[in-house]
Amino acid sequence: MRYLAHLTAALMALASTAPAFADDPIYAPGARIGLVPLVGLSPSKTFPGFETDDHRVKVVVAELPAAAFKDVENTAKSNAAGSQGIKPQSIETASGPGYFIVETGKDGADTVRRYSMVVAGGTFSGYVAAQIPENVEKIYSDQAIRKMLATVTLRKEVPVDEQLGLLPFKMTELSAFKMVRTLAPRAAIMLSDAATDDDIDSKPFIIVNLVGSAPERPEDRGRFARDIAATIPNLRDAHITVSEPIRINGSPGFETRIDATNAKSGAPVTVVQWLVFGGGNTAMRLIGSTPRDEWPTAFPRFRAVRDGIRPR
Repeated sequence: MRYLAHLTAALMALASTAPAFADDPIYAPGARIGLVPLVGLSPSKTFPGFETDDHRVKVVVAELPAAAFKDVENTAKSNAAGSQGIKPQSIETASGPGYFIVETGKDGADTVRRYSMVVAGGTFSGYVAAQIPENVEKIYSDQAIRKMLATVTLRKEVPVDEQLGLLPFKMTELSAFKMVRTLAPRAAIMLSDAATDDDIDSKPFIIVNLVGSAPERPEDRGRFARDIAATIPNLRDAHITVSEPIRINGSPGFETRIDATNAKSGAPVTVVQWLVFGGGNTAMRLIGSTPRDEWPTAFPRFRAVRDGIRPR
């Protein structure tokens, strides 16, 4: 239950006819969660989900851990209400059973109606949150929103071309990685040899994302690279083996290599971090991690991904 209560408000911060439905579900760009949106709702360009042209009505989608659905289901089947005193209601969706709650809240000075729903997705839980201002509740009524939530559909994977097309940079080389997974819409992506999410730490993977607040002066970049490398999660007993400026595709960059132990699996790993500095104070960050005995074959693949990235 805590997932629904706490995520609804956070996700909403991102983001005279009765509503009618289209025939087929529409997936939020880059998301594994789709639905048949009410008339007036279109895919958002700023967050994963849908919104009206005036941005006042929002429907946000997100992925939660697989355990989130079970947590809500247990609350719904127990006699106790959740942390906010609200008991989840069951709903049958296009992807199977789901649970939702309805709350009244505030968005600034406006009173809004908030709907939160979670659906089991196997390896993840699908989450949908809708925010409806009080003055349009006659159009986007409780009944209409519930009908929309019932159309929620989950897909196992997002097509690779769809994921890559949303990035602010072009990736021309995937280096035969098996899994392509968006980590942050329009901002970060991971390539991995893992067959499932549970295997990621035990296989080679590389993450590509953009970072802000990068130093513009070359003399500050070494310290910045070391500081940001220290934030790489899931490592213990880490020590830097390489730390040097390099050129990457003609741009100034910095390479940092780390030997460490994976905190989850306990296996020795080798990690490479590349920073590619662009204009202003932005940089592209690539983090490649692999079991240490696979480094000789993984490193050339990491480098091929790095060298295949181009500006749009």
